[in-house]
Amino acid sequence: MSASAPYTVRGLRVQEHFSRPLDHADPQGSVITIFARELSDAAVNAETLPWLLFLQGGPGGKGNRPTGLNGWLAEATKHFRVLMLDQRGTGLSTPANRQTLPVIGDVAAQADYLSHFRATDIIADAELIRNALGSEPWSIFGQSYGGFCALTYLSFAPEGVREALITGGLGPLSGPADQVYQATFARLRARNAEYFAKYPQDRELLTRIMGHVVQVAEHLPTGERLTGERVQMLGNYLGGNTRFDALHFVLEDVFVETSCGTRLSDTFLAHVSASVGRASNPLYALLHESIYVQGEASNWAAQRVLTHNPDFFPATPEPLLTGEAVYPWYFEQDPALVPLAELAHVLAARTQGWGALYDEAQLSRNTVPVAAAVYTDDIYVDREISLATAAAVQDLQVWETADFHHDGIADDGEGIFARLLAMVRA
Repeated sequence: MSASAPYTVRGLRVQEHFSRPLDHADPQGSVITIFARELSDAAVNAETLPWLLFLQGGPGGKGNRPTGLNGWLAEATKHFRVLMLDQRGTGLSTPANRQTLPVIGDVAAQADYLSHFRATDIIADAELIRNALGSEPWSIFGQSYGGFCALTYLSFAPEGVREALITGGLGPLSGPADQVYQATFARLRARNAEYFAKYPQDRELLTRIMGHVVQVAEHLPTGERLTGERVQMLGNYLGGNTRFDALHFVLEDVFVETSCGTRLSDTFLAHVSASVGRASNPLYALLHESIYVQGEASNWAAQRVLTHNPDFFPATPEPLLTGEAVYPWYFEQDPALVPLAELAHVLAARTQGWGALYDEAQLSRNTVPVAAAVYTDDIYVDREISLATAAAVQDLQVWETADFHHDGIADDGEGIFARLLAMVRA
């Protein structure tokens, strides 16, 4: 481990740390850089506080870049110094994208390389860092995919964890990825109905947009033609509390009259581009379904389940908005992903390298206190799947609430963090 000199941002003390593993089973082999930021309240002596590791959502998302003490971090830094990890391939850790992956070798070599980018490797990185920092078992806080990683941590390195907090992150412990999409398509359908009941004018508007992009060649700022499938990806807004209503404002100024007739506004096209492009997190698309598979191929699970849900087809008379699932056409329509198309298909068909993500026997006898927020109407992590997983983990307490959606910690991070911490310490 190496560390930078600390600095302060609006009351937030920041220090940067680097380590260099790749395959923890072959410590003499190739290495990559893993980056993490230490965050604490500049007004306190953080060295007297225990560590909290934050495991963010994803896969493929870098650690948060806070510019001050607010949200859940404001509450957490009352009790901890926080380590914000850039998971493998993200942020200031060695990147994995269309620019860097060809350096690894051919597509087969790239697929082997990315087989080391799953939750088991992330928690092995975390243990390496914890030991390098000289920390006792630390607390962990996992949001969304970070919750999946937390259960992997409790499966294979529970001795490194004092307590675990999880928000919107209890995925299935076994079984095919198909079950995830079968459940979440149903929740997404209900969320669409809720949205269009509140904003009925947007139902007609979305149908008009979908018809328009078939008839008129509209291009995103990144140069590619906008398709109906990518318009539907705006459904990611439906996964949040405040973002639910923010979608209405994205749709409020869609069309403009030009010398060439009615066109989509630059404002709307910029919103779509920012929402659907994966240039900043290509691993999300490449590895999304791999977070569910263990010893099996995903075989484009979401696409296969979609075929049984025709109301989400872009050509249906009133198509619904989609969510976070990844489909093969991502790698045909997103310029940042097009060079990775062959790799994506190899990963989808791959069975080797997708080992066990959880030890169910170990989780059944877990003694680390765990508190998990389960959001009743979560369109990304299904309630029933979450509750089944919770029941399989000893010493895991559930707080189920319908007051928040998947991004609850963005809405009331302080309150949610405080509640879960009190639960594990009761």
